[in-house]
Amino acid sequence: MLDDFMTRATLAGVGVAFAAAPLGCFVVWRRMAYFGDATAHAAILGVALSLTLEMSIFPGAMAVALVMALTVTLLAGRGYAMDTLLGVLAHSALAFGLVAVSFLSGIRIDLMAYLFGDILAVSRGDLLVIWGGAALVVALIAWRWSALLTSTLNEELAYASGIDPKREQLILTLALAITVAVAIKVVGVLLIAAMLIIPAAAARSLARTPEAMALIAAAIGGASAAIGLRAAYVFDTPAGPSIVCVAAVAFALFSLLGWQDHRRT
Repeated sequence: MLDDFMTRATLAGVGVAFAAAPLGCFVVWRRMAYFGDATAHAAILGVALSLTLEMSIFPGAMAVALVMALTVTLLAGRGYAMDTLLGVLAHSALAFGLVAVSFLSGIRIDLMAYLFGDILAVSRGDLLVIWGGAALVVALIAWRWSALLTSTLNEELAYASGIDPKREQLILTLALAITVAVAIKVVGVLLIAAMLIIPAAAARSLARTPEAMALIAAAIGGASAAIGLRAAYVFDTPAGPSIVCVAAVAFALFSLLGWQDHRRT
């Protein structure tokens, strides 16, 4: 079954969706959309580092994404507005990464594959990395779900409950770095934030509980991957952007349904 490239691509897309869904919910609740974007942009510098050291893309991308996320967390509240800080770091990291890649000699690099993903080239080894990373993210979020949710809703309530919000923020940061590293092969650094945010935002209008929102977001993300891949095959369009387009259509439809339900009530 895994000999078919479309089967591998579909499994890869679903794996990324499962990793991004619960994390994307926290990104939406905490209004961290630009934070995820900055972390994803930094991954291209990790790609250059991995290629230079002749190692797998996964550890390099995860290490640099984690450093970026930790840097943003440490610099927050040091005199710069968060959106300004994220804008500077996100675009600087992407620019430095692209320049670093240009200095690599003797290595053939398809930058478009890293920027927009190359899901159709996913191998069996990539599948192991993607699903291993997805399982780790889901396990991490499930383990800290109550604490993460409490610190997201109210930091004072978290402190009163014996929960350290900064520690929970670091756990989210680690999960985000892992997700970025496993998703770079599927949708690329420019579209990772979209897979984090759009399914979760689409699920928000349908869910009545946080747990339901995470499950619905996973379903929307997985369906978007499968339908987007099929659409890319039929219409000969880029696979990664096609997946995001399907997710965006789902967001528009579910938002409209939610708005109509709200009007009736």
